[in-house]
Amino acid sequence: MEKIIKTLNNLINITIIIIILISIVICNMYPKAIYTFSNNPAAIVSKGPKEEKILALSFDDGPHPKYTLEILDILKQYNVRATFFVLGKHAESYPDIINRQISEGHEIGNHSYSHINMKKVSDKIIREEFEKTQEIIYSISNIKPKVFRPPYGNYNDDVIKIVSSDNLSLVLWTFYQDSKDWSNPGVDVIVDTTLSKVQNGDIILLHDYVYKKESHTVEALKIILPKLIDEGYRFVTISELIDISQEKKVLSNFN
Repeated sequence: MEKIIKTLNNLINITIIIIILISIVICNMYPKAIYTFSNNPAAIVSKGPKEEKILALSFDDGPHPKYTLEILDILKQYNVRATFFVLGKHAESYPDIINRQISEGHEIGNHSYSHINMKKVSDKIIREEFEKTQEIIYSISNIKPKVFRPPYGNYNDDVIKIVSSDNLSLVLWTFYQDSKDWSNPGVDVIVDTTLSKVQNGDIILLHDYVYKKESHTVEALKIILPKLIDEGYRFVTISELIDISQEKKVLSNFN
């Protein structure tokens, strides 16, 4: 009997350890990627409020001389505004596209200069990548981005500190809204990933710059947008999503 009790205790201890390890893995997969809004500009944003049928569409890595223009045409067709997290090196090459994006009501976000993994470089390099892109976008458009998305979604305390010092919000995405469209998985995969789990307040991650011969994102967008609009969703920029979330928080506190 004593041996049985000892064995059961060992099993319980092992189970507890396994649960703790699984929790650690999940936290590392999505670090701080939670529904977070506050008056702190560096609040880490990955989702908006669930009370309204609103979505924030975001595109990374552009602008691209072909695909960004095609995406802009589709967005204009459906009267949808989005947030483009641009790379400084691409913004330098295609300033006219940046100005078109702004003139058509889209938001420009900072996505670093060269798409480095910010968890693997010094704070000096992080600051250079961040500030250089801010300056490039400002020189093109006379507008400074209010939102920053770290490449690969990777960040650390240095990134948060630098972004916060310039009063930007650090933006990720809703974790199930990543179709990995940059890898050209196929139009159906992008469409299904985006539509199958969509919920109020989602931040959808897509890419307008791909390094392959064709982009599946453009064709997928032609299917995704009308379906979501038919379902009653309204599209807002990331900054608008943050503002709406803060307003709801204030109202909730007041009530």
